[in-house]
Formats: sequence, structure tokens, C-alpha cells
Amino acid sequence: MTDTDMSTDAAGAGTAAPTRTVADSRGPQDGPSPSPRSVGGWARRAAFFGPAFIVSMAYVDPGNFATNTAAGASYGYLLLWVIVVANVVAMFVQYLSAKLGMATGRSLPELCRETCGRPVTLFLWGQAEIVAIATDLAELIGGAVALNLLFGIPLIPGALITAAVSILLLTLAPQGRHRFEMVLAGMLLIILGGFLYQAVDAGASHEAAAGLLPGFAGAESLLLATGIVGATVMPHVIYLHSALTRSAEHDPAHHGRALHRTRREIVIALSLAGLANMTMLVVAAAVFHRDGHTGTDTLHEAHRALGSLLGPTAAMAFAVALLAAGLASSSVGTYAGQIIMEGFLRRRIPLILRRATTLLPATAILLAGMEPTRALILSQAALSFGIPFALVPLIIFTSSRKFMGPLVNRRRTTVTAGAAVALISGLNVFLLAEPLFG
Repeated sequence: MTDTDMSTDAAGAGTAAPTRTVADSRGPQDGPSPSPRSVGGWARRAAFFGPAFIVSMAYVDPGNFATNTAAGASYGYLLLWVIVVANVVAMFVQYLSAKLGMATGRSLPELCRETCGRPVTLFLWGQAEIVAIATDLAELIGGAVALNLLFGIPLIPGALITAAVSILLLTLAPQGRHRFEMVLAGMLLIILGGFLYQAVDAGASHEAAAGLLPGFAGAESLLLATGIVGATVMPHVIYLHSALTRSAEHDPAHHGRALHRTRREIVIALSLAGLANMTMLVVAAAVFHRDGHTGTDTLHEAHRALGSLLGPTAAMAFAVALLAAGLASSSVGTYAGQIIMEGFLRRRIPLILRRATTLLPATAILLAGMEPTRALILSQAALSFGIPFALVPLIIFTSSRKFMGPLVNRRRTTVTAGAAVALISGLNVFLLAEPLFG
């Protein structure tokens, strides 16, 4: 998301955009896409602002609760800088995805289908579906844990309730997705507000600023930092963001301004998500690490410790934030799953059937008796396999003038993106290999 890249985009705004070859370029819940001249200024801004809030929910999902709480409890503020770096990388990747959809009028899965042979397309679809299922599995389990903490609902009925509510969220706006976007933005603010309250209640120390300086404390801290970074760039929302912006701006003359707005909105939405993640770690450091509760490594233990150390209101704020994260990110995962199947296969299935494909694995894991927080962490490891298969095609397409026209990446942007792919992929290889080779 460099200024040089943006200046190139703006400079070429008056040049004709690449021809669109896909007739149906709208997402599963998209309504008609109005022309920029037929809508007001607020509606035009919403076309760019809403998608950023939708994808931002992927960065405050229950998996983030688990990793950030563990990092703060075990190492205090030490790994706060890791969250900042991971968030900046996420902004950059999401900007490229949004730009791809805007420039080509197609989603990343659609472009993969059009340019790759059928065997490769089927492989890419298969791994993307695994990513979507692994993501949604974590959200369902997180929502179930939150309902258990708040109301004592058993985990399996809680997962069913989470699945049902996420479907209701997706059907809020049958003629468009703006109400869906507003609800998700509200849930992001609930999550952020809950953790800001806990941070104030905990009396977070000014020592947190020291956590912004890069550093580690042995191999275990490096492993945990790897988990934070590796789980941040979520493959399913890379596919999704390109679909959400493909109908946002049809007039090439407006592409330069649209990209500047898109960059600004991504920074705002993901900064809020990043702040939520930072406060998760700060609360864990200020409460658990400071008071010697370094073994607080599950969501149930974190909730119980908050209640005993800060009182029932702080514990409730934690559980409410977790519930909002589980419900919102679960609906985003289902939305992304529809985009993936539609793009790679030109097929759709009913939302209830898609929801069942992720509900069954989550139910099986809970029936097997696996500790929910451990299941969340293992699902993040599964996601790591899908990161290169989303990022590499994204870089290839955004670096091609054939697809992007005047919005093509500058060389330094492509080099930066390639370095990000190498870093994330390398960290995830380390994350997966370390338990085997120690």
C-alpha cells in the first residue's frame, strides 16, 4: 500500500480498464451495483468502507483471542510489536486484493479459474474450501465457548446457535449488503469496547510501550510470535475482498480517487481490529502475567481468572466480546465460502448446506472431547497451508498489466509483496515443523 503504488494508480485513472469477461460479478448477497453518478457521496463511500469492515472481522476472530491471550499471559508486553507488524502486512495484502477486484471486475477465484487449467483450478478450489472450513470451525467453537461462559449453554448446542445466528446475519440485506456491513462494524466496536474496558479496569501499565520494540525471549516466544503472524493473513478474506470491490467502481476515470478511498478505509477498519488485538494482549499481560497467572492458556481459564482478579463485569466483557467475534467472523467465513465456490466452480449451494459442511466437523471435534482452545489453535495451523495459494496468485495478477491496466503494481510494490509472502510462508513452515523437529 505504498504511496508510489497509489500515485501510479491515480496517474492512470483516465485510461480504459481491462475488459470484463464475467457476466455475473456480484457476490452472494450483493444487490444491483449503482453507477457512481446515480448515488450520493455517502453511498459511494459506503461501497468502499463496508468491505473493509467485513474483512476486518477475520482479524479479531476467536483464534486471535487464544493466541493474544496466551502471548500476554506468558510474556507480558514482549510480543506487542508482533501484532503491529502483522496488522501492517494485513493492510497491504487487503489493499492488493481490493485493487484487484476494482481493476478487473472479477474476484481472485474467478481469475484463477479463467487462467488456470481445470486440474489446477480444482486443486485451488479444494484447498480454499479446506481453508474456509478450518476458519469457520474456529468461529463456531469460539461462539459456542462464549455462549457457555455467558449462559452455561453446552458447547454443541452453542455451536448450533452460533451457526443459526450467522445465517441470519447473512440474510439481513437481501437487496444489498450494507446492513450486514453496519452490523459487523458494530460488532467490531463491541469487541474493541470490551477490551478497552478491561484494559482500563486492569490499570494497564505504561510499560506496554516497551513491547513495541522488537525482541524475543527464547524459542517459545518465537514460536508464539510465529503463530500470531501466521494466523493474521487469513486466506479466505483475500478471496472475499476482491469479490466485494469488483462492482464498487465501474468508471475508470474514478479509479484513482477510489483507490485512495479504499486505502484509507482499509487503514481505518484494520487499525480498529489491530487495536482490539493489542488490547487483548495488554489485558492478558496486565492481569495474568503481572499476577503470576502465566498458565492461563485457555479461554475458560482466562474468563475465570478475569472474574477472580477484576470482577464479574470484566469477565462478562470478555465473554461478550468473544461472542461478537464468533458470530460475526462465522458469517464472514460462510460468505467467503460462497465466493470461493462461485468463483472457482461457477456453482452455488444454499447457505444452510454450506453451514452444515462446517458445523459437522466442529460438532465432531466437540463430541470427541478436544479442549476448545486447542482446537482453535490447531485450526490456525491448517490455515497456514492456504496462505501461499492465495497470496502468490494475488501478486501475479496485480503485477500483470494485462489484467490490471494502469492500476498494475509498481516493481517495488511487487517486491514488497513477494517478501511478505516469503516471510509468512517461512514462519508457517517453522510453526508446523517445530513440534516435529523441536
